[in-house]
Amino acid sequence: MVVQAVGKGFAKVFGSRNERVIKTYNKRVAQINALEDQTRRLTDAELRAKTEEFRKRSADGESKDTLLLEIMAVAREAMDRAVGIRSVFNDEHGFDPSQLPAAMQELYAKLKAEADAKEPEPVMGGDPAPGYLQIDVPVAFYEAVRELYPESKPPFRARPFDVQLIGGMVLGEGKIAEMRTGEGKTIVAPLACYVACCDQLKCHVVTVNDYLVQRDRDWVFPFYYFLGLTVGSIHPQHQQPPQLKTQAYQCDVLYGTNSELGFDYLRDNMKTDPAQQVQKTRDFCIIDEVDSILIDEARTPLIISGPANNDAPRYDLADKIAKHLMVKQRDWDAANRKVEQAELRIKGLEGDARNARDKAKAQQHRDEMKRLMTEELPGLEAERDKHVQYFEVEPEKKAAHLTHDGTAEAQKLAGVGSFYVGNNMDLPHLINNAIRAHAVYKRDQQYVVQDGEVVIVDEFTGRLMVGRQWSDGLHQAVEAKENVKIKEETQTLATVTIQNFFKLYQRLAGMTGTAITEATEFNEIYKLDVVSVPTNRPIQRIDRDDLIFMGEKDKWNAIVDEIKRVHDSGRPVLVGTTSVDKSEMLSDMLKRKHGIQHSVLNAKAENAEREGNLVEDAGHLGAVMIATNMAGRGTDIILGGNPETMAWAQLQNTYESRLDVPNEEWDELVKKFDAEYGMKEQGGEVKELGGLCIIGTE
Repeated sequence: MVVQAVGKGFAKVFGSRNERVIKTYNKRVAQINALEDQTRRLTDAELRAKTEEFRKRSADGESKDTLLLEIMAVAREAMDRAVGIRSVFNDEHGFDPSQLPAAMQELYAKLKAEADAKEPEPVMGGDPAPGYLQIDVPVAFYEAVRELYPESKPPFRARPFDVQLIGGMVLGEGKIAEMRTGEGKTIVAPLACYVACCDQLKCHVVTVNDYLVQRDRDWVFPFYYFLGLTVGSIHPQHQQPPQLKTQAYQCDVLYGTNSELGFDYLRDNMKTDPAQQVQKTRDFCIIDEVDSILIDEARTPLIISGPANNDAPRYDLADKIAKHLMVKQRDWDAANRKVEQAELRIKGLEGDARNARDKAKAQQHRDEMKRLMTEELPGLEAERDKHVQYFEVEPEKKAAHLTHDGTAEAQKLAGVGSFYVGNNMDLPHLINNAIRAHAVYKRDQQYVVQDGEVVIVDEFTGRLMVGRQWSDGLHQAVEAKENVKIKEETQTLATVTIQNFFKLYQRLAGMTGTAITEATEFNEIYKLDVVSVPTNRPIQRIDRDDLIFMGEKDKWNAIVDEIKRVHDSGRPVLVGTTSVDKSEMLSDMLKRKHGIQHSVLNAKAENAEREGNLVEDAGHLGAVMIATNMAGRGTDIILGGNPETMAWAQLQNTYESRLDVPNEEWDELVKKFDAEYGMKEQGGEVKELGGLCIIGTE
């Protein structure tokens, strides 16, 4: 207690370790801010030339500390000009030039005409660069737009805030930046990448799904292009031709998912000619949602499989035996559930007795516990032992295997003398897989059935893993269970865990909204330090304490009632679930109990490209959305709703992209939806009611 008191007193006087670290970064930010005026006076050509200058100075051995300040000052200015201010020339954003002073209106018209006359320039790693990124814009024009929009807010300003500079420096040093949701991590990663590129390193930026890979790359592409760097993105093989993937890996910066980078590493190791390998270097990697990838999914193996054998295994026979054993074991399972409930009650009473302040109450709990252990539990176990257990299930390991009695029953049903002689030795493995398929793997939880195929659901994100298969015959066992066409069995040809793959990088960094809680694990496993970056403005979100229930039924009923309570007040509600079947179960409960209109976003319902638009709609007055794992959706939820989302939803069947929609038609439709639904007024109402209510169900 004395040590603890001294520690608290020390922290009060000198600040916590994190506060002391942030003070150091704040000093650097002050020095970067001091360089801002002279950096803003540089022309586009002078700013672009800085990249080669920094590379030369770095190669000549100049102090990294001095160089870092100049690099970050240039990166901040380039981000504001390329991603922000130049958007005034992008028709998609509908900039009104009449707001500018008369002289600047003339300059705008001249620059716009010059930009429109330019042919899109082909670039490595993505779509061509539009004309408005190719022209030189006078410094005076940048300053005029800054006066018009003094606040850094998309689409016409993108000046990184001081805390974003801190985040960029933290990442650049190979650390983890804990930054709250909404603090703009998407433009923090390019700042760190620019520092690494000036150090002649190739950078990989990891996001959590293919939609965000492309969206993030396209959003910050102008920044890299403006500074003379190339940026690409990689996607699964069925989405991207090999030559485009090879080209993407040659870029200075590459965006991709953790699994695709890992699979490319495995595929490279299977190639016989080094010239055919695409992933030549693993210099510097920034991982978004780093806690999810490096901690939650760390032990997940990435596996490349090939055909296993020419003989057609007896999946149907194994499935038939598994179904028979599932029925035979029902009585044992029912009796075992009673035993488990009694054991759970004993554990609960033990905790209650330990925590009770009243001695009489504590003794009462101990007496009840003793009665359960000496009288009730032995009777329940004896009742269970009257029935036969044919197989054992280990849910936490997703494993199942036959018992001695189960093997005897299976041999009898298969009509063979023994599984362990001749051509029958494959049957125990097939039957164990079939039992796993029935007892452990649940439809709409671990997988869905679509178009006559079993498609795996990613347990961390709730998304469909199209083209992936479980190995070792498990996928075929599930296909037999679901009575769909059974694919050829595969065997493992190459494998690596996510943890071991990312340890191959020379420098590793990450960003997330929640890292401090796992700081010890990050340090012990990956030698990564965590820095908690403060928010740009004081945070207004209220984080309530978790509620814990003794039974699952009580929990779901409480969640449904809480949704009803919040919905009745008019506040929008976003509910996060961990699997497809739980999102659908909650949806059914909500319909049956309260009849509340709501939408469901999960791997079964929608694809990753549309999910951003769907999540945006979660901010409507009185909206209720139930969604699977929300980590890394990366979409702004606008209170009151987004008229642009509704406009594009109406036009997307007519036009290929938003850029193809004539400005007049777009503006008219956006204004119509805004007026029709009163979205700005709605947003104000939602804000007054308390904003968006988010309920996490696990």
